Amino acid sequence: MAKTNARKINELLSRGVEQVIDRGHLKNRLLAGEKLRIKFGVDPTSPDIHLGHAVSLRKLKEFQALGHFIVFIIGDFTAQIGDPSGRMGARIPLTHQEVSKNAKTYIEQVGKILDIKKTEIVYNSKFLSNMSFAEFFRLTQFFTVNQMVERDMFQKRKEKEKPIWLHEFLYPILQAYDSVQTKADVEIGGNDQLFNMLAGRTLQPHFNQNPQDIMTVKILTGIDGKQKMSKTLANYIGITDDPIDQYGKTMSIPDELIESYFELCTDIPIGELKNLLPRDAKAKLASEIVKTYHGKKDALAAEKEFNKIFREGGLPAEIPQAAVKEKNLNILDLIIKAGLAPSKAEARRLVEQGGVKIDEQTQKDWRKEVEIKKGSVIRVGKRRFAKIT
Repeated sequence: MAKTNARKINELLSRGVEQVIDRGHLKNRLLAGEKLRIKFGVDPTSPDIHLGHAVSLRKLKEFQALGHFIVFIIGDFTAQIGDPSGRMGARIPLTHQEVSKNAKTYIEQVGKILDIKKTEIVYNSKFLSNMSFAEFFRLTQFFTVNQMVERDMFQKRKEKEKPIWLHEFLYPILQAYDSVQTKADVEIGGNDQLFNMLAGRTLQPHFNQNPQDIMTVKILTGIDGKQKMSKTLANYIGITDDPIDQYGKTMSIPDELIESYFELCTDIPIGELKNLLPRDAKAKLASEIVKTYHGKKDALAAEKEFNKIFREGGLPAEIPQAAVKEKNLNILDLIIKAGLAPSKAEARRLVEQGGVKIDEQTQKDWRKEVEIKKGSVIRVGKRRFAKIT
């Protein structure tokens, strides 16, 4: 029997939650102590999990703490098809090798949030790759083309005369079958996954199962303050990022995101923020995030290092080394050789914007020939350094 703490159940159903279908039904089951199977699926399209992914994982942790059973699905089959949700073009299908490589890191990363020993890990290739045509066609008869075409991103593609591929229609049907195979009572996901989760709710009754309840969580905005957190947009904080990077990236978020980050990324009550200045609140947030994924010791060290660099104008305790044999180099070539920019165009942009310092002297001339001195430190932006050897 699961725990029935009313306060924790109310918080479970509200904090960071966008909507619940069917809320009344789910709440009654929770209060009755019924032990539920909570499904969460993720396609391993990249090797790393970021704080945006972790919003759902943290909600799973709350269910787990109350004694419910977590089913974590790694979509190693569906990742080879590609989820069309929210996209104006089809995803590039991943190979089995690419998916397998990405999936290897997921369990370890998920273990930073969930108790893996109490979590069932399911690879959906186990049942989807062996499905016969007859079995698959049986699934398709419960969905209409009308339902699929009505999805907002497909409507936008039609307006712009962009193609909608047949395999994109099939994706939500396969994900729905995950719910059947795992006998899910509840499915959790971002609001952008609502259509896929509703498909599972539609399919289950045809297999003599009760339709799963659905919980959608709020979408975490990336550190740019503009779009949802995404590796593609390079506006993410990875849960395996170095502690100093995690701390520094968190300190870079716009002030207006502080409250939502506290709500979605920590367990700290929002009321505790009322008397804090934005900078103090942000520092508390950064420390809490690092502590969650690396521990208190690393959080204190990251805070100390951040203050040393950004508040006191000092240098990091450890600076990556760059071997340079030349006696003189154009500054753009030096920046690239030091691994601080991917191209001359980017290096030039950084110099012109005043974002490059050599031994703490700002460099503004991208044509400059630099005399190479052993031990010189190049700083690009706020967090990238290299020491000449």
